[in-house]
Amino acid sequence: MKKRAWITGLVMVVSFSLLGSDEVNGKREGKVKTGLEVLLEYPLLLKGKKVGFITNPTGMTRDYRHALDAMLDEGIDVVKVYGPEHGVRGSEQAGDEPGSYEDPRTGLPFINLYGKKPGEMVPLFDGVDVLVFDIQDVGTRYYTYIYTMAYAMEAAAQRDIPFMVLDRPNPIGGTKVEGSVLKPEYRSFVGLYPIPQRHGMTVGELAKMFNGEFLEHQVDLDIVKVKKWKRKQLYSDTKLPWVLPSPNMPTLDTALVYPGTGMIEGTNLSEGRGTTRPFELLGAPYIKGWELAEALNDAGLPGVSFREAYFTPTFSKYQGKTVGGVQLHVEDPKRFDPILTGLTVIQETKRLYPKDFAWRKDGDSYWIDKLTGSDRVRSRIDAGVPAKKILAGFQKELKEFKREREKYLLYP
Repeated sequence: MKKRAWITGLVMVVSFSLLGSDEVNGKREGKVKTGLEVLLEYPLLLKGKKVGFITNPTGMTRDYRHALDAMLDEGIDVVKVYGPEHGVRGSEQAGDEPGSYEDPRTGLPFINLYGKKPGEMVPLFDGVDVLVFDIQDVGTRYYTYIYTMAYAMEAAAQRDIPFMVLDRPNPIGGTKVEGSVLKPEYRSFVGLYPIPQRHGMTVGELAKMFNGEFLEHQVDLDIVKVKKWKRKQLYSDTKLPWVLPSPNMPTLDTALVYPGTGMIEGTNLSEGRGTTRPFELLGAPYIKGWELAEALNDAGLPGVSFREAYFTPTFSKYQGKTVGGVQLHVEDPKRFDPILTGLTVIQETKRLYPKDFAWRKDGDSYWIDKLTGSDRVRSRIDAGVPAKKILAGFQKELKEFKREREKYLLYP
């Protein structure tokens, strides 16, 4: 059977080494090109290699060809395809464990990596000469694709297989670094390493940092760089097509608010899952929409306004119930502060509805602590510390992180 990819949603892993180099630079052109598009200009880089490919629907060229199709068309020998959370086709909801199966179109094995530690991944890489990673990240610490990448890098190192990252822009820009830095004792799959909530790095830069600072075994790593991307650019500036990275990350607006309103998952508020505007619609049955909207607008948060909103989630929290709350409207992305906004939403809800608001428990711990990387946010909100003062308390660790990340940055 001829190997052709089923384009509608796909995830694969591939590991590869570029003749001892650490990066691949394309010729200079005006438009932004992803690492995938640069690789397709130089397919001989993978000549003679049996490729394992980690990807999902976001592995896409600007003309909407999926990476697997494009690589096979160029004669690249992809032998196995691997998927992160949400699966190779991107169809699974958050936390669901996708299955592994033979793709009916290509005959290739589609293999689930989500929920697996490096030791469990090692045997899955049998018959692979190089692992290649091409997945769009969203720039937030608790988005899990970067940890699938990290575990796959560790497993590749243990097998002595090289690893290649086809880099893509950080969709919310590469200049702002914000929020709390994770404390090691709060490690989980929504935060493995001490990086901030908004890290301002590409997946290629993160791969370099993980390899240099955190992995137990260093992998033979190559980064195929994005061409012509500047750190100050948002994804909308690149003119690249946006493909939703996961079922609840449908738009660029979602990615922009997610570093802050993703924290709503750690409360008993709905974060808008089960609606068409997740992480922009926020609320709970006990909330009076007009009351919360007025309080948030009075807070004078930069670059954002709020309107009262009512919605009925089709799944997740408050499924089938009418929820009162707000919708965020980001009016100035460059001024908008997602983490200050998320903290303020939580604080104002707790202030207005102290008997109803609650932190979401995760066994004996709190989910908000995993998302924020410590118990500091929860304890300070409970103590009535204002959001701006909470953020001010993170500035020293952010400064240290920014100094450390400098040696791993690839773009001006």
